[in-house]
Amino acid sequence: MESPAQRRLNALQSHLLPSAVSAAEDESLIGRNVTSSSSSPPFFVDQQYSVVLPEKLQTGKWNVYRSARSPMKLLSRFDDHPEIGTLHENFVHAVETYRDYKHLGTRIRVDGTVGEYKWMTFGEAATAREAVGSGLRYYGLEQGACVGLYFINRPEWMVVDHACSAYSYISVPLYDTLGPDAVKFVVNHSGIKAIFCVPETLNTLLSFISSIPSVRLIVVVGGADEHLPSLPSTPSVKFVSYLKLLGQGRRNLQPFCPPKPDDIATICYTSGTTGTPKGVVLTHGNLIANASAFCRKVKFYPSDVYISYLPLAHIYERSNQVICCNNGVGVGFYQGDNLKLMDDLAALRPTIFCSVPRLYNRIYAGITNAVSTSGALKERLFRAAYNSKRQAIMKGIQANN
Repeated sequence: MESPAQRRLNALQSHLLPSAVSAAEDESLIGRNVTSSSSSPPFFVDQQYSVVLPEKLQTGKWNVYRSARSPMKLLSRFDDHPEIGTLHENFVHAVETYRDYKHLGTRIRVDGTVGEYKWMTFGEAATAREAVGSGLRYYGLEQGACVGLYFINRPEWMVVDHACSAYSYISVPLYDTLGPDAVKFVVNHSGIKAIFCVPETLNTLLSFISSIPSVRLIVVVGGADEHLPSLPSTPSVKFVSYLKLLGQGRRNLQPFCPPKPDDIATICYTSGTTGTPKGVVLTHGNLIANASAFCRKVKFYPSDVYISYLPLAHIYERSNQVICCNNGVGVGFYQGDNLKLMDDLAALRPTIFCSVPRLYNRIYAGITNAVSTSGALKERLFRAAYNSKRQAIMKGIQANN
Protein backbone atom coordinates (compact mmCIF):
# COMPACT_ATOMS: atom_id res chain seq x y z
CA MET A 1 0.00 0.00 0.00
CA GLU A 2 1.37 3.42 -0.97
CA SER A 3 2.21 5.89 1.76
CA PRO A 4 0.70 9.42 1.68
CA ALA A 5 4.13 10.82 0.75
CA GLN A 6 4.47 8.45 -2.19
CA ARG A 7 0.95 9.23 -3.41
CA ARG A 8 1.76 12.94 -3.35
CA LEU A 9 4.98 12.38 -5.29
CA ASN A 10 3.19 10.20 -7.84
CA ALA A 11 0.53 12.89 -8.27
CA LEU A 12 3.18 15.53 -8.89
CA GLN A 13 5.06 13.38 -11.40
CA SER A 14 1.87 12.51 -13.27
CA HIS A 15 1.37 16.19 -14.07
CA LEU A 16 4.78 16.57 -15.67
CA LEU A 17 4.88 15.66 -19.34
CA PRO A 18 7.87 13.72 -20.63
CA SER A 19 10.73 15.68 -22.18
CA ALA A 20 10.72 16.17 -25.92
CA VAL A 21 14.26 14.87 -26.33
CA SER A 22 14.89 11.29 -27.37
CA ALA A 23 16.24 8.62 -25.06
CA ALA A 24 19.71 8.87 -26.61
CA GLU A 25 19.81 12.63 -26.16
CA ASP A 26 18.31 12.36 -22.69
CA GLU A 27 21.36 10.51 -21.41
CA SER A 28 23.61 13.48 -22.04
CA LEU A 29 20.84 16.12 -21.67
CA ILE A 30 22.16 17.72 -24.87
CA GLY A 31 19.88 18.42 -27.81
CA ARG A 32 20.56 19.82 -31.27
CA ASN A 33 19.61 23.46 -31.74
CA VAL A 34 17.69 23.19 -35.00
CA THR A 35 17.36 26.96 -35.19
CA SER A 36 21.07 27.70 -34.96
CA SER A 37 23.02 29.78 -37.44
CA SER A 38 26.72 30.43 -37.91
CA SER A 39 26.64 32.94 -35.07
CA SER A 40 24.62 30.91 -32.55
CA PRO A 41 25.35 27.68 -30.66
CA PRO A 42 24.62 24.45 -32.58
CA PHE A 43 23.48 22.68 -29.40
CA PHE A 44 21.48 23.47 -26.29
CA VAL A 45 21.23 21.92 -22.85
CA ASP A 46 17.83 20.30 -22.40
CA GLN A 47 17.49 21.73 -18.92
CA GLN A 48 17.49 25.25 -20.31
CA TYR A 49 14.33 27.13 -21.15
CA SER A 50 15.19 28.54 -24.56
CA VAL A 51 17.21 28.23 -27.74
CA VAL A 52 18.92 30.94 -29.77
CA LEU A 53 17.37 31.98 -33.08
CA PRO A 54 19.39 33.22 -36.08
CA GLU A 55 17.68 36.62 -35.96
CA LYS A 56 19.28 39.57 -34.22
CA LEU A 57 17.65 42.69 -32.88
CA GLN A 58 18.17 45.87 -34.85
CA THR A 59 21.23 46.81 -32.82
CA GLY A 60 22.76 43.41 -33.51
CA LYS A 61 23.94 43.11 -29.91
CA TRP A 62 21.43 40.68 -28.49
CA ASN A 63 20.32 37.16 -29.36
CA VAL A 64 16.68 36.30 -29.99
CA TYR A 65 15.39 33.36 -27.98
CA ARG A 66 12.48 30.97 -28.26
CA SER A 67 11.23 28.23 -25.96
CA ALA A 68 13.16 24.98 -26.24
CA ARG A 69 9.80 23.19 -26.33
CA SER A 70 8.82 24.85 -29.59
CA PRO A 71 12.02 25.99 -31.29
CA MET A 72 10.68 26.02 -34.87
CA LYS A 73 7.51 28.09 -34.49
CA LEU A 74 5.55 30.24 -32.10
CA LEU A 75 2.71 28.44 -30.38
CA SER A 76 -0.77 29.83 -30.97
CA ARG A 77 -3.14 26.93 -30.24
CA PHE A 78 -3.46 23.94 -27.92
CA ASP A 79 -1.74 20.86 -29.35
CA ASP A 80 -4.79 18.65 -28.72
CA HIS A 81 -7.40 21.28 -29.64
CA PRO A 82 -6.11 23.53 -32.44
CA GLU A 83 -9.68 24.62 -33.18
CA ILE A 84 -9.73 26.74 -29.99
CA GLY A 85 -8.63 30.27 -30.84
CA THR A 86 -10.63 32.45 -28.43
CA LEU A 87 -11.70 32.46 -24.78
CA HIS A 88 -15.27 31.88 -25.93
CA GLU A 89 -14.28 28.74 -27.83
CA ASN A 90 -12.22 27.65 -24.85
CA PHE A 91 -15.24 27.85 -22.55
CA VAL A 92 -17.55 26.21 -25.10
CA HIS A 93 -15.08 23.31 -25.28
CA ALA A 94 -15.11 23.05 -21.48
CA VAL A 95 -18.91 23.06 -21.31
CA GLU A 96 -19.23 20.41 -24.03
CA THR A 97 -16.58 18.20 -22.42
CA TYR A 98 -17.13 18.77 -18.69
CA ARG A 99 -20.73 20.00 -18.45
CA ASP A 100 -21.54 18.30 -15.13
CA TYR A 101 -18.09 18.73 -13.59
CA LYS A 102 -17.32 21.23 -10.83
CA HIS A 103 -16.29 24.60 -12.22
CA LEU A 104 -16.60 27.42 -9.64
CA GLY A 105 -16.79 26.90 -5.90
CA THR A 106 -17.25 29.20 -2.93
CA ARG A 107 -17.67 28.70 0.80
CA ILE A 108 -21.19 29.20 2.12
CA ARG A 109 -21.89 31.11 5.34
CA VAL A 110 -24.45 29.51 7.64
CA ASP A 111 -25.41 31.45 10.79
CA GLY A 112 -22.26 33.53 10.45
CA THR A 113 -20.01 30.48 10.17
CA VAL A 114 -18.12 29.65 7.01
CA GLY A 115 -18.96 26.14 5.87
CA GLU A 116 -17.93 23.81 3.07
CA TYR A 117 -17.58 24.68 -0.60
CA LYS A 118 -20.65 24.84 -2.80
CA TRP A 119 -20.05 24.31 -6.51
CA MET A 120 -21.40 25.60 -9.80
CA THR A 121 -20.94 23.19 -12.70
CA PHE A 122 -19.66 24.17 -16.13
CA GLY A 123 -23.18 23.77 -17.47
CA GLU A 124 -24.64 26.05 -14.79
CA ALA A 125 -21.94 28.65 -15.41
CA ALA A 126 -22.73 28.52 -19.14
CA THR A 127 -26.40 29.26 -18.44
CA ALA A 128 -25.49 32.16 -16.15
CA ARG A 129 -23.00 33.64 -18.64
CA GLU A 130 -25.68 33.67 -21.36
CA ALA A 131 -28.07 35.46 -19.01
CA VAL A 132 -25.44 38.04 -17.99
CA GLY A 133 -24.42 38.71 -21.61
CA SER A 134 -28.04 39.00 -22.69
CA GLY A 135 -28.72 41.32 -19.78
CA LEU A 136 -25.93 43.62 -20.91
CA ARG A 137 -27.39 43.63 -24.43
CA TYR A 138 -30.79 44.40 -22.90
CA TYR A 139 -29.30 47.55 -21.37
CA GLY A 140 -27.89 48.62 -24.72
CA LEU A 141 -24.23 47.63 -24.44
CA GLU A 142 -22.84 47.29 -27.93
CA GLN A 143 -20.31 44.76 -29.16
CA GLY A 144 -16.77 45.85 -28.33
CA ALA A 145 -17.74 47.87 -25.23
CA CYS A 146 -15.48 47.78 -22.18
CA VAL A 147 -16.86 46.18 -19.01
CA GLY A 148 -15.21 46.86 -15.65
CA LEU A 149 -14.94 44.27 -12.87
CA TYR A 150 -14.48 45.96 -9.51
CA PHE A 151 -14.48 43.23 -6.86
CA ILE A 152 -12.28 40.42 -5.59
CA ASN A 153 -12.22 36.81 -6.76
CA ARG A 154 -15.57 35.04 -6.62
CA PRO A 155 -17.65 32.92 -9.04
CA GLU A 156 -19.52 35.93 -10.44
CA TRP A 157 -16.20 37.41 -11.60
CA MET A 158 -15.59 34.46 -13.89
CA VAL A 159 -19.22 34.29 -15.06
CA VAL A 160 -19.04 37.94 -16.15
CA ASP A 161 -15.70 37.29 -17.87
CA HIS A 162 -17.21 34.32 -19.73
CA ALA A 163 -20.11 36.57 -20.76
CA CYS A 164 -17.72 39.21 -22.06
CA SER A 165 -16.01 36.59 -24.22
CA ALA A 166 -19.28 35.19 -25.57
CA TYR A 167 -20.69 38.61 -26.53
CA SER A 168 -17.44 40.28 -27.66
CA TYR A 169 -17.13 42.70 -24.78
CA ILE A 170 -13.73 43.76 -23.45
CA SER A 171 -13.20 42.99 -19.76
CA VAL A 172 -11.24 45.55 -17.74
CA PRO A 173 -10.32 44.45 -14.19
CA LEU A 174 -10.23 47.25 -11.62
CA TYR A 175 -7.96 46.92 -8.58
CA ASP A 176 -10.17 46.82 -5.49
CA THR A 177 -7.18 47.71 -3.27
CA LEU A 178 -6.28 50.96 -5.02
CA GLY A 179 -7.61 54.38 -4.22
CA PRO A 180 -10.35 56.18 -6.15
CA ASP A 181 -7.89 58.17 -8.28
CA ALA A 182 -6.42 55.06 -9.93
CA VAL A 183 -9.86 53.52 -10.50
CA LYS A 184 -11.20 56.74 -11.96
CA PHE A 185 -8.20 56.97 -14.28
CA VAL A 186 -8.65 53.40 -15.60
CA VAL A 187 -12.40 53.85 -16.12
CA ASN A 188 -11.90 57.04 -18.12
CA HIS A 189 -8.80 55.86 -19.96
CA SER A 190 -10.49 52.70 -21.27
CA GLY A 191 -13.94 54.25 -21.71
CA ILE A 192 -15.75 51.66 -19.60
CA LYS A 193 -19.50 51.50 -20.26
CA ALA A 194 -20.61 49.10 -17.50
CA ILE A 195 -19.10 48.23 -14.12
CA PHE A 196 -19.76 45.17 -11.97
CA CYS A 197 -19.03 45.88 -8.31
CA VAL A 198 -19.97 44.85 -4.77
CA PRO A 199 -21.60 47.11 -2.15
CA GLU A 200 -18.18 47.97 -0.68
CA THR A 201 -16.66 49.12 -3.97
CA LEU A 202 -19.93 50.78 -4.98
CA ASN A 203 -19.31 53.35 -2.26
CA THR A 204 -16.00 54.22 -3.89
CA LEU A 205 -17.64 54.59 -7.29
CA LEU A 206 -20.29 56.89 -5.88
CA SER A 207 -17.60 59.23 -4.59
CA PHE A 208 -16.62 60.15 -8.17
CA ILE A 209 -19.60 59.02 -10.22
CA SER A 210 -19.87 62.42 -11.90
CA SER A 211 -16.23 62.13 -13.05
CA ILE A 212 -16.72 58.94 -15.10
CA PRO A 213 -19.12 60.07 -17.86
CA SER A 214 -18.63 56.98 -20.04
CA VAL A 215 -20.33 54.68 -17.50
CA ARG A 216 -23.96 53.88 -18.32
CA LEU A 217 -24.64 50.85 -16.14
CA ILE A 218 -23.52 49.72 -12.67
CA VAL A 219 -24.32 46.15 -11.60
CA VAL A 220 -24.05 45.38 -7.88
CA VAL A 221 -23.09 41.80 -7.04
CA GLY A 222 -24.53 40.73 -3.71
CA GLY A 223 -26.80 43.76 -3.35
CA ALA A 224 -30.59 43.98 -3.27
CA ASP A 225 -32.50 46.27 -5.63
CA GLU A 226 -34.32 48.09 -2.85
CA HIS A 227 -30.98 49.07 -1.30
CA LEU A 228 -29.45 50.51 -4.46
CA PRO A 229 -28.99 54.27 -4.54
CA SER A 230 -30.85 56.62 -6.83
CA LEU A 231 -28.91 59.60 -8.09
CA PRO A 232 -31.07 62.29 -9.72
CA SER A 233 -27.92 64.27 -10.55
CA THR A 234 -26.73 61.47 -12.89
CA PRO A 235 -29.83 60.11 -14.60
CA SER A 236 -27.70 58.58 -17.36
CA VAL A 237 -26.34 55.92 -14.98
CA LYS A 238 -28.55 52.92 -14.23
CA PHE A 239 -28.10 50.83 -11.10
CA VAL A 240 -29.22 47.21 -11.03
CA SER A 241 -28.47 44.18 -8.89
CA TYR A 242 -26.69 41.17 -10.35
CA LEU A 243 -29.74 38.98 -9.68
CA LYS A 244 -32.03 41.40 -11.51
CA LEU A 245 -29.64 41.50 -14.46
CA LEU A 246 -29.70 37.69 -14.57
CA GLY A 247 -33.49 37.68 -14.58
CA GLN A 248 -33.75 40.28 -17.32
CA GLY A 249 -31.21 38.39 -19.38
CA ARG A 250 -33.07 35.08 -19.03
CA ARG A 251 -36.28 36.71 -20.23
CA ASN A 252 -34.53 38.34 -23.18
CA LEU A 253 -31.91 35.83 -24.32
CA GLN A 254 -29.71 37.07 -27.14
CA PRO A 255 -27.52 35.06 -29.55
CA PHE A 256 -23.78 35.02 -28.92
CA CYS A 257 -21.47 37.42 -30.74
CA PRO A 258 -18.34 35.25 -30.90
CA PRO A 259 -15.05 37.14 -31.12
CA LYS A 260 -12.14 36.40 -33.45
CA PRO A 261 -8.65 35.48 -32.21
CA ASP A 262 -7.34 38.96 -33.12
CA ASP A 263 -10.14 40.74 -31.23
CA ILE A 264 -9.33 42.39 -27.91
CA ALA A 265 -10.23 40.20 -24.94
CA THR A 266 -9.09 42.36 -22.04
CA ILE A 267 -7.16 45.45 -21.06
CA CYS A 268 -4.99 44.54 -18.10
CA TYR A 269 -3.72 47.59 -16.22
CA THR A 270 -0.67 47.84 -14.02
CA SER A 271 -1.24 48.70 -10.38
CA GLY A 272 0.07 52.23 -10.88
CA THR A 273 2.78 52.04 -8.22
CA THR A 274 5.25 53.90 -10.49
CA GLY A 275 2.81 56.49 -11.84
CA THR A 276 -0.54 56.30 -13.58
CA PRO A 277 -1.67 52.75 -14.46
CA LYS A 278 -0.63 51.48 -17.91
CA GLY A 279 -3.09 49.39 -19.88
CA VAL A 280 -1.88 46.28 -21.71
CA VAL A 281 -4.18 45.33 -24.59
CA LEU A 282 -4.43 41.55 -24.94
CA THR A 283 -6.27 39.66 -27.66
CA HIS A 284 -8.03 36.32 -27.38
CA GLY A 285 -5.19 34.82 -29.40
CA ASN A 286 -2.63 36.16 -26.92
CA LEU A 287 -4.30 34.46 -23.95
CA ILE A 288 -4.88 31.17 -25.78
CA ALA A 289 -1.25 31.06 -26.98
CA ASN A 290 0.00 31.65 -23.45
CA ALA A 291 -2.18 28.87 -22.01
CA SER A 292 -1.25 26.44 -24.79
CA ALA A 293 2.45 26.92 -24.09
CA PHE A 294 1.98 26.15 -20.40
CA CYS A 295 -0.09 23.04 -21.16
CA ARG A 296 2.74 21.72 -23.31
CA LYS A 297 4.82 21.32 -20.14
CA VAL A 298 2.27 20.46 -17.44
CA LYS A 299 -0.72 18.13 -17.65
CA PHE A 300 -3.94 18.90 -15.81
CA TYR A 301 -6.99 16.71 -15.16
CA PRO A 302 -10.71 17.29 -14.45
CA SER A 303 -10.10 15.72 -11.05
CA ASP A 304 -7.74 18.56 -10.15
CA VAL A 305 -8.82 21.41 -7.89
CA TYR A 306 -7.29 24.89 -7.97
CA ILE A 307 -7.60 27.57 -5.30
CA SER A 308 -8.09 31.10 -6.59
CA TYR A 309 -6.87 33.86 -4.28
CA LEU A 310 -4.30 35.75 -6.36
CA PRO A 311 -5.94 38.94 -7.71
CA LEU A 312 -7.85 38.42 -10.93
CA ALA A 313 -6.76 41.93 -11.85
CA HIS A 314 -3.30 40.39 -12.43
CA ILE A 315 -2.59 38.53 -15.66
CA TYR A 316 -0.98 35.64 -13.75
CA GLU A 317 -4.31 34.63 -12.20
CA ARG A 318 -6.22 35.34 -15.41
CA SER A 319 -3.93 32.96 -17.31
CA ASN A 320 -4.36 30.29 -14.65
CA GLN A 321 -8.14 30.52 -15.10
CA VAL A 322 -7.85 29.98 -18.87
CA ILE A 323 -5.75 26.86 -18.28
CA CYS A 324 -8.13 25.50 -15.64
CA CYS A 325 -11.12 26.06 -17.89
CA ASN A 326 -9.52 24.25 -20.83
CA ASN A 327 -8.78 21.19 -18.71
CA GLY A 328 -11.98 21.04 -16.68
CA VAL A 329 -10.22 21.89 -13.41
CA GLY A 330 -12.48 22.94 -10.53
CA VAL A 331 -11.71 26.41 -9.17
CA GLY A 332 -12.45 27.12 -5.50
CA PHE A 333 -12.33 30.75 -4.34
CA TYR A 334 -10.92 31.91 -1.06
CA GLN A 335 -13.00 33.82 1.51
CA GLY A 336 -11.37 37.10 0.56
CA ASP A 337 -8.94 37.25 3.48
CA ASN A 338 -5.36 36.08 2.97
CA LEU A 339 -5.02 35.56 6.73
CA LYS A 340 -7.69 32.84 6.44
CA LEU A 341 -6.11 31.22 3.39
CA MET A 342 -4.80 28.22 5.35
CA ASP A 343 -8.35 27.53 6.55
CA ASP A 344 -9.59 27.68 2.95
CA LEU A 345 -6.82 25.30 1.87
CA ALA A 346 -7.85 22.82 4.56
CA ALA A 347 -11.49 22.96 3.42
CA LEU A 348 -10.81 22.83 -0.33
CA ARG A 349 -7.76 20.52 -0.37
CA PRO A 350 -6.57 21.74 -3.79
CA THR A 351 -4.18 19.76 -5.95
CA ILE A 352 -2.90 22.94 -7.62
CA PHE A 353 -1.54 25.92 -5.68
CA CYS A 354 0.01 28.89 -7.46
CA SER A 355 1.57 31.75 -5.59
CA VAL A 356 4.14 34.54 -5.59
CA PRO A 357 7.42 34.86 -3.68
CA ARG A 358 5.96 37.21 -1.09
CA LEU A 359 3.34 34.69 0.04
CA TYR A 360 5.72 31.74 -0.17
CA ASN A 361 8.06 33.65 2.13
CA ARG A 362 5.18 34.26 4.54
CA ILE A 363 4.26 30.56 4.58
CA TYR A 364 7.92 29.64 5.01
CA ALA A 365 8.27 32.06 7.92
CA GLY A 366 5.19 30.61 9.58
CA ILE A 367 6.47 27.05 9.30
CA THR A 368 10.00 27.83 10.47
CA ASN A 369 8.67 29.85 13.40
CA ALA A 370 6.41 26.99 14.46
CA VAL A 371 9.31 24.54 14.20
CA SER A 372 11.77 26.74 16.09
CA THR A 373 9.34 27.15 18.99
CA SER A 374 8.35 23.48 19.18
CA GLY A 375 11.38 22.38 21.18
CA ALA A 376 14.87 21.11 20.35
CA LEU A 377 13.86 17.47 19.80
CA LYS A 378 10.96 18.22 17.46
CA GLU A 379 13.09 20.72 15.56
CA ARG A 380 15.84 18.14 14.99
CA LEU A 381 13.30 15.55 13.84
CA PHE A 382 11.75 18.06 11.43
CA ARG A 383 15.13 19.08 9.98
CA ALA A 384 16.15 15.46 9.47
CA ALA A 385 12.85 14.53 7.81
CA TYR A 386 12.84 17.68 5.66
CA ASN A 387 16.42 17.20 4.41
CA SER A 388 15.79 13.54 3.66
CA LYS A 389 12.62 14.31 1.72
CA ARG A 390 14.25 17.16 -0.17
CA GLN A 391 17.19 15.03 -1.27
CA ALA A 392 14.83 12.26 -2.39
CA ILE A 393 12.77 14.65 -4.51
CA MET A 394 15.87 16.22 -6.07
CA LYS A 395 17.09 12.75 -7.03
CA GLY A 396 13.68 11.62 -8.30
CA ILE A 397 13.41 8.92 -5.64
CA GLN A 398 9.94 7.86 -4.57
CA ALA A 399 10.09 7.44 -0.81
CA ASN A 400 8.03 4.76 0.87
CA ASN A 401 7.61 6.67 4.12
